[in-house]
Amino acid sequence: MTFDRLAARVRALPPIVADLLVVAVVGALTAADAAVNEPGYRQADALTWALLVVSLAALVRRRRWPVPVVCVTGAACAGWALHGHIGELLNLPVIVALYTVAVLGDRRRTLWTGAIAATVSGLVALKVGRDVVNPQGLPVLEMVWPLVPLLLGEVVRTRRELLAEYAARAARAEEDREREAARRVRQERVRVAREIHDILAHTVSAMTVQAGVALDALDAAPEVSRQAMTQVRASGKEAVRELRATLSVLRAAESTAPAPRLDQLDDLVAGVEAGGVRVSLRRDTGDAALPAVVEATAYRIVQEALTNVVKHSAARHAAVSVTCDAIRLTVEVVDEGPPAPPSAAAPHTERGFGLTGMRERAVAVGGGVRYGPEPGGGFRVRAELPTEGATP
Repeated sequence: MTFDRLAARVRALPPIVADLLVVAVVGALTAADAAVNEPGYRQADALTWALLVVSLAALVRRRRWPVPVVCVTGAACAGWALHGHIGELLNLPVIVALYTVAVLGDRRRTLWTGAIAATVSGLVALKVGRDVVNPQGLPVLEMVWPLVPLLLGEVVRTRRELLAEYAARAARAEEDREREAARRVRQERVRVAREIHDILAHTVSAMTVQAGVALDALDAAPEVSRQAMTQVRASGKEAVRELRATLSVLRAAESTAPAPRLDQLDDLVAGVEAGGVRVSLRRDTGDAALPAVVEATAYRIVQEALTNVVKHSAARHAAVSVTCDAIRLTVEVVDEGPPAPPSAAAPHTERGFGLTGMRERAVAVGGGVRYGPEPGGGFRVRAELPTEGATP
């Protein structure tokens, strides 16, 4: 068994059990040294063993009262020396107590304890040297030994503090990574939900209108009915393609689906017009190369606005305007009709999802959306998206 494993097992013990083991080891070594003294000097007597018992009893409480334990064990060590009992291991209890003061305290307490312990040890050495021919060594050397356990305890405590700080930093870093991962997951879920809402709301609304046209014209105008159902099939295929492209992000690390661009607005308008709503499109972006995310946002806003016209308005005409200047792209969709009758309108909460989605898209690229009814009737949606980085 290596020393590290032994130390780990000792640390795993309950504190009182570990303290009793320390006291047992220290007591065995100190008692062995106290039992036999140098020839010609005072041998072990009742006072010697009484000082040993007091030192060991104090060591049991070294964790709770480290400074008083140092005072008790130090006094016992000085008592042995002044009593004429010489031994190399008699200072072992005070060494353990000094180590405990440093390892469980702070640097200020360690400095004060070291200064006092070194001074007392030097004075005892001077006194003992005059009486017993200095068997304890030079006073300078006697002032140094109390500093050794204090220095060792200071090193151990500093290392523990550093390890604790490193562990805290690692824990904070892990928490930050988990929060960032959760934030990205939420952000991606919102993005995917927004994409699916835009695709389904637009396509299903158009398909519903076209299916209604086909049903009404089934007997009177079979050709119109056939054209409407052809458009339903085309819209369904387009919706499936867009859904596959959107959901691919859930199966891969990165989505490789191309984002919709402004040059696809013609197809979008054609699909709406097939449902019976005439749409006039004005697209004036010049030769500016707009960021892909801005174009995709503008496309989805137009798509959602036209979907709302089909679902929630009785208008037969809508105007779409997409213009660009040096700093922003302006998207505006206006319909001219009153709201649809309550029986044909979607619930308020459903309408709110589309408007919320437009606002979230605009805010995500640093822009904004305003919408509301027009004084003379109809509804207007106006979005302004920044185009920083666009090159004319």
